[in-house]
Amino acid sequence: MTFLSGLLAFADQVGYQVRLFFLVLHRLPHLLKRRAQLASQLYGAGNKVLHVVVLVSFVMGMVISLQTGLVLAEYGQQDQIGIVVAITMAREMGPFITAVILAATVGSALAAELGTMAVSDELAALEVLSVDRTSYLTMPRVVAMTIMAPILTIFADAIGVIGGGFVARSQLGVGRVLYYDSAIEALQAPAALIALPKDVYGGLFKAAIFGCIIAVISCSSGLRARGGALGVGNATRSAVRDSIIAIIITNYFLSWLFYQA
Repeated sequence: MTFLSGLLAFADQVGYQVRLFFLVLHRLPHLLKRRAQLASQLYGAGNKVLHVVVLVSFVMGMVISLQTGLVLAEYGQQDQIGIVVAITMAREMGPFITAVILAATVGSALAAELGTMAVSDELAALEVLSVDRTSYLTMPRVVAMTIMAPILTIFADAIGVIGGGFVARSQLGVGRVLYYDSAIEALQAPAALIALPKDVYGGLFKAAIFGCIIAVISCSSGLRARGGALGVGNATRSAVRDSIIAIIITNYFLSWLFYQA
């Protein structure tokens, strides 16, 4: 594949994803009619991955607490570890961990499910039956991921802080009360327009955008799958790869928007 053909293929893929996103926005009034599909997708995007989010967030909080705590201890500032862990989890690690887990688990499942339907002509059958596949298949999945990602991020933030407190107390000698008081104080001041700390609502906003991106990319990869089982595998792989790349790039621009602009 030449550079030009690869560039054209990339542009075609991104164009299809953007078009799919706007088609989903246009179908949002159908949400009440698709409430059964929405409920099913909310369960799949939430309950089935909650334990993974909890485990990874707990360990990540421990790692952040240990690594930063050892450095702070060199300057006698280990009592500030609660602030570092709370802000790091709320701003970056909570939404990022949640998004990566959703991309690897739910996003891959969405791509595989829709890809199987595509290669087995089930999507063509829906068109023959005059069923709007964007309203029936894509819209509930995108909405469910957009809703569930911030909810899971709340769990990730809280569990990460708890994991950091475990290490701060056992390895760094920081008292439990001091740790949690400093963590709460770091996230206490509400923003001017929203009655939530900026670090918290910024992280939740990031998570919602990440969830939407994962769902759109995964659904588009599945809908465009061709070539039998091999095509489904390629669609699943590209969905996870492209989602994680998009999350990393989008995270930079959202961080700039919230903390630099």
